[in-house]
Amino acid sequence: MTAPASAGVQSAPLDRMLDLKVTIHRSLLDRINLSVLEKLSREQIQAEIGEIVAELLAAQREPLNARERNAVVLDVIDELLGLGPLEPLLKDESITDILVNGHDTVFVERGGMLEKVRVRFQDERHLLRIIQKIVSAVGRRVDESSPFVDARLADGSRVNAIVAPLAIDGSLLSIRKFAKRPISIARMIELGSIPEPMAEILRAIVQSRRNVLISGGTGSGKTTLLNAMSSYIDERERIVTIEDSAELQLQQEHTARLETRPPNIEGKGEVTQRDLVKNALRMRPDRIIVGEVRAGEAFDMLQAMNTGHDGSMTTVHANTPRDALSRVEQMIGMSGIDISPRSARAQIASAINVVVQVGRLSDGRRRVLSLSELTGMEGETISMQEIYRYKLAGRDKDGTVLGHFEATGIRPKFLGEANSHGIELPAELFRPDLRMN
Repeated sequence: MTAPASAGVQSAPLDRMLDLKVTIHRSLLDRINLSVLEKLSREQIQAEIGEIVAELLAAQREPLNARERNAVVLDVIDELLGLGPLEPLLKDESITDILVNGHDTVFVERGGMLEKVRVRFQDERHLLRIIQKIVSAVGRRVDESSPFVDARLADGSRVNAIVAPLAIDGSLLSIRKFAKRPISIARMIELGSIPEPMAEILRAIVQSRRNVLISGGTGSGKTTLLNAMSSYIDERERIVTIEDSAELQLQQEHTARLETRPPNIEGKGEVTQRDLVKNALRMRPDRIIVGEVRAGEAFDMLQAMNTGHDGSMTTVHANTPRDALSRVEQMIGMSGIDISPRSARAQIASAINVVVQVGRLSDGRRRVLSLSELTGMEGETISMQEIYRYKLAGRDKDGTVLGHFEATGIRPKFLGEANSHGIELPAELFRPDLRMN
């Protein structure tokens, strides 16, 4: 496995190079004015500091070649202006997650699979300083009295940090990188995450203003699919998005983005998703999109879906479509509203039209596993019928999961609504013998 070029110089011992970079960095801080750097571009800084670093390296008498010297310069600049050893990983577009388990152990996720990289911090103090740099930029802090924190990088990447005394073997840092280019439905078809006929049905679902619940586990691609499906929303509609940490990248011009706020140091000033959903109803939205429902806001979201905000969408953590409905029912109970289980299920059945289940397979690839439609209530139970599914067929000798997409042969009830919006779906899309890889 090859580390990024600036993540460490392989021709010299890693510890010696780390010590050298720390020495150069400390010497550099004694010779430069940090306030002046803020007015310069990175290219100007690199040119100015490059000469100083070259002098400092010469004084250290380290036998480095030109490539190694350039790597030291880049790493020192990353330390000075960015997030130190994390900068090469943040720039690598093939990496989706960065997981730091103490100062000397870093894993990344590429293509849905975890791998260890040759990146490390000088010591625990170095890692803590980088964590403090991240959280202070968004007005947060992390220390013994407040040992864990959620934050967001300038590029939108989601960050979670947890330090001693809760983190026993060193501070833990998790970064879910923000995709610079959102994955489109066309790209998902190309990757095999979704077949073209199902994409056509999803387009009809969004354009006919059906309410959608996207269900899946952590890292299964719920937000990615939500982003992709939102591209089908008409440009003339007003969309309000509500998230704990802003990740959605809607392309429509008329989008109002809202984000929750955690409590301050005194424990005051918190703004929850439920507060924002209630406020969104006063903003004249055509559609409300909640990044993920986790608690009592589920009740307010269902109310919005039932009162004229058709075509709204949200996601939930669940392993099956049926589990997703159970989770939403539990969240209604967290709202503090006194409502019977049957009434809660009736609210769910009338508000949500479609449940899309996504998952990450054991080989790291993400797939849409099921497309189901809610059809009402039968006694105490919500009725649901599956339209499409991904059927697993085992694994090959390389560990790649084998399977295919297939239609169940059931024609969904929302076809009538789609027709009223001028959307015609061919009967061939629902043939039970329709199978796609």
